[in-house]
Amino acid sequence: MRAFRREDTATVESLMSRTEPLGAVQERLHMLPRIGQPAVAILLSTYNGESFLAAQLHSFLAQTHHAWTLYWRDDGSTDGSVRLVRDFATQAGEERCVFPQGGGSRQITRSFLALLQSARAGAAAYFAFSDQDDVWLPEKLARGIAALEKVPAGQPALYCAQRIVVDSELWRTGEPGPLRRRPGFPAALTQNIAPGCTMMLNRAAADLVLASEPPDTVWHDWWCYVIVAAAGGHILADPTQTVLYRQHANNHVGEHRSWWRRGIAAIRRGPGPFMRLLRQHVTTLQARPELLPPATRRQLAVIAGALNGGRIARLKVLAEPGFSRQTWLETLVFRVWFLLG
Repeated sequence: MRAFRREDTATVESLMSRTEPLGAVQERLHMLPRIGQPAVAILLSTYNGESFLAAQLHSFLAQTHHAWTLYWRDDGSTDGSVRLVRDFATQAGEERCVFPQGGGSRQITRSFLALLQSARAGAAAYFAFSDQDDVWLPEKLARGIAALEKVPAGQPALYCAQRIVVDSELWRTGEPGPLRRRPGFPAALTQNIAPGCTMMLNRAAADLVLASEPPDTVWHDWWCYVIVAAAGGHILADPTQTVLYRQHANNHVGEHRSWWRRGIAAIRRGPGPFMRLLRQHVTTLQARPELLPPATRRQLAVIAGALNGGRIARLKVLAEPGFSRQTWLETLVFRVWFLLG
């Protein structure tokens, strides 16, 4: 597999060069043209991310869309992550970085939702989740905004894109395959196709996420996808790669290089964790019927009835339109789990 081409990242590399201190871009940052651009809140939760964090912070500066504000909280780091972000904030200017109150360890999902809650109180039109160890390509924010701006006002929308999988040194190792089925509901219950590192929400989607109470064991990005899809919101899947998705020894979530390997990995894990989460998703959604349209409430009732019934009931519900994963192998694994789990 070839390395990520230098010409692909010329702009990013100029800003994240190890030989150029962050202070060198301070004046450039203050001069960025932001007037008239829709405001974006970047949500960054850190935990012992010192090794790769500087590259991600610098990639924010390389964005072609300049009207962003960084909302950041640390989840109990013991390395230099806090120092790195505070140094970045000092040089970037107070208007660029917001540190919401409330420290301590909340784990990933609760940490990101706390940031979303704080950012929603501001003037941002859009909200972008950021991992601490990736590198954003320059058009990432601009592409998300262009897609979200097409959605009528007041309708919830979630944007996500593709990513390039790289190793710890940013050498290309692979990339996820294209989506083969249209994302939405009830497919969102079977599989998350919306990686948080590429995700952006509009204000209506942020309101929807914050009005809900996700299960304790779910990742923030999967829950955002589930609740927005279940509520009839727009799921905007961009086939363009917008993020260098760094894989290293300390990733919270790994990335298999092919749908085939993902299917094999799922088989090895077994049905237990997946079926518990599926039940939690269904129960949590049914607890807030006022957030959901009648069609979703009907589908949830059918699925819940099948989960509480026998094999015949489960077999019938598998015929529900869209109740499948992206590939035939993943769908086969899902159906076996659903029948047996």
